[in-house]
Amino acid sequence: MNLPGSGLAKGLAVTLRTMTKKTVTAQYPDVQPHLPPRSRGVIGLLEENCTVCMLCARECPDWCIYIDSHKETLPAVDPNARARTRNVLDRFAIDFSLCMYCGICIEVCPFDALFWSPEFEYAETDILELTHERDKLREWMWTVPAPPALDPGAEEPKEIAAARKAADKLAAAAGGDSA
Repeated sequence: MNLPGSGLAKGLAVTLRTMTKKTVTAQYPDVQPHLPPRSRGVIGLLEENCTVCMLCARECPDWCIYIDSHKETLPAVDPNARARTRNVLDRFAIDFSLCMYCGICIEVCPFDALFWSPEFEYAETDILELTHERDKLREWMWTVPAPPALDPGAEEPKEIAAARKAADKLAAAAGGDSA
């Protein structure tokens, strides 16, 4: 038989029991979270590797990557050779108010210029300040963890095996010539 108010008494009993226990909630600003080592936070830019190929900006579904560049003519190394041109990066910016952190830009970069950084504390009071230029993206590059070690039992990559074989042939040929 249910007495009137028994549900209220049970609820108060649960409340009193939990009030005496220590809380398990970590309060974020005071206690830093323990994130996985390769967690996605913000995108870092390794400027030296960027060739201004624009693949990241073209493949971005949000169109939040802004790249400006100019062409620079390099003098010919040989008098009979033709002068070379190369793209020089003027501006690289990511608007993190538009970014959905899908990582497509990082995956399509053929020169390993973009990386995930575990840094996640980059809030701004004004939404216009969420467009971070290349100097800020370069700063985050130093928080990118090293890639995981290769499996010691894994097969050697074909490119490295071919290069090692070619180097061994050259060394054998050079050793045979000097004898």
